[in-house]
Amino acid sequence: MRMKILLLGFLVLSSNLFSDGISVGKYTGEFLAIGVGGRALGLGSAYVSISNDVTAGYWNPAGLASLNYPQGIFMHDERFAGLVNYNYGAIAIPYKNTMTLGFSVIRLGIDGIPDTRQAFIDRNGNLKIDDASEIDYTKITEFNYADWAFLFSFGNKLNENLSYGVNLKLIRRDIAEYVAWGIGFDLGVIYNLNEKLSLGANFQDITTTIVAWDNGTTQLISPTLKIGSSYKINFLDGVLIPAFDTDIRFENRKFASMANVGPVSLDFHTGIEYTYKKLVSIRLGYNEVKQITLGAGIALPKLNIDYSFVKFDKQDQLGNTHRISLMLTLEEPKYHRSIH
Repeated sequence: MRMKILLLGFLVLSSNLFSDGISVGKYTGEFLAIGVGGRALGLGSAYVSISNDVTAGYWNPAGLASLNYPQGIFMHDERFAGLVNYNYGAIAIPYKNTMTLGFSVIRLGIDGIPDTRQAFIDRNGNLKIDDASEIDYTKITEFNYADWAFLFSFGNKLNENLSYGVNLKLIRRDIAEYVAWGIGFDLGVIYNLNEKLSLGANFQDITTTIVAWDNGTTQLISPTLKIGSSYKINFLDGVLIPAFDTDIRFENRKFASMANVGPVSLDFHTGIEYTYKKLVSIRLGYNEVKQITLGAGIALPKLNIDYSFVKFDKQDQLGNTHRISLMLTLEEPKYHRSIH
């Protein structure tokens, strides 16, 4: 058993990097689909049309135009009992009368993976773990596997009802001594039909994102179209917001999606939020992996604390996931966009 665990590093490297050519992977950019922000995740990730804070740089850059004050956010998430770490941070700064600039960083990583490439002794050359296999433990080192995303965002309000936004997205992938870089673009729009009903769309990786490894391997991330709607209802001294989103992919995900029509797959998100007097919120959602999500939030002066929970406690799953995000708003007159 110990030998199998130590061989993890070798298997990760060989399966991902020891091939040449172009690979159109269905899950090459999957780390970008995890989601950010305790509020959005508590809503089952149904957030494309609701986006109105700093996390809009991820969900829909058009939503950044709603900000009137600078905002920053941080979120940390651990999975598989802390084996996988997921971190997210972002800032957004209003510019002039209608524009907002944003910057986001996402990192998904596994650190301290045993590297047995120099330590595995395969005496019969069959590349299998059997009686002829040995491990020289003195030659075991460690490496990290990390996926990074850097999003440079711009949002602009054309009028009171229509906003648009764009992302320049840089991707960096690290596995041991191997490095890959990629570049892609997102295009988003939000249209408010009235004070209650909002529609949103975010076309991610719209030109197809190319990820090129320094060993000659090239991977492609196919476009994803996210569309959604939300509706505000005044209810018991607060606001009730139901939301519904659909992710449309073009990767022929027949078995890893809720529905598909030929090569086009559909995944659905739905959520509902109730906020009492702009102070306390409770949330319920259902996400694309068919899990119920729960969430809550509290709005303190200049600080929003949001929590989300997803139940993953079956034997073949990754364990229950708790996520907390802290969002700071510089809500002071001197920082209001109207003075710039």
